[in-house]
Amino acid sequence: MPIEAIVPRRLYQQVADQLRELIESGEYAVGDRLPTERELAERMGISRPTIREALIALEVQGHVRIRVGSGIYVTASRADENSTENGEGPFELLRARGFIEAAIAAEAARRVDAGHLERLDDVLRRMETSRHPSDEVVDLDREFHMAVAEILGNAVLVRVVRELFDERMNPYFRRLSSYFENRDSWDAAWKEHGEVRDAIAAHDPERAKAAMERHLSRSQSRFSRNFGEKTAVKEVAEE
Repeated sequence: MPIEAIVPRRLYQQVADQLRELIESGEYAVGDRLPTERELAERMGISRPTIREALIALEVQGHVRIRVGSGIYVTASRADENSTENGEGPFELLRARGFIEAAIAAEAARRVDAGHLERLDDVLRRMETSRHPSDEVVDLDREFHMAVAEILGNAVLVRVVRELFDERMNPYFRRLSSYFENRDSWDAAWKEHGEVRDAIAAHDPERAKAAMERHLSRSQSRFSRNFGEKTAVKEVAEE
């Protein structure tokens, strides 16, 4: 038997494996409602964002169907589980972006010039008049974050920001977005982009760093509504 590389598995993937095994063993039959996100987090002793990522993975794989406000139900369909095996979870990506892009925004505030601000303002104008949600506004969101990174004049950082943003096109993030992105969420994001722009324009590194951190933290919070429960989580405090 050939030696195979050992690949570390993310916690949400381990949770998804355990839930999938319960489904496949018959512990939960087709049509059954799984415990709520809150109950699963308490039983497993882990954070709700991790549970949420595991549930998204199972839905992408075709094992469950999430009905916001109702619950998580076992389905009869099955998909190719390998199609999502190596994907990062949405919250992992947003946390990484928060660390990196906050530092970039702080440095951008030191280097920004009138041409840079004109570029940011143009993106914000187009974002304000775009239909929310849509692929167009996602593209403009991407353009704004890349424009901030381009202020530093470092092609490596621009590539990192672009690649991290493009990870939101993975199956997990797309499915999560389909539940929680709407006109209100995008309006909030647009205002937060404006706060980042204003802090950079003021040449205030600390303010720019805080504005970018706040934007990406709130983006995470907007995806943190509990599946199967009608209340929303205002902030995600758990790692």
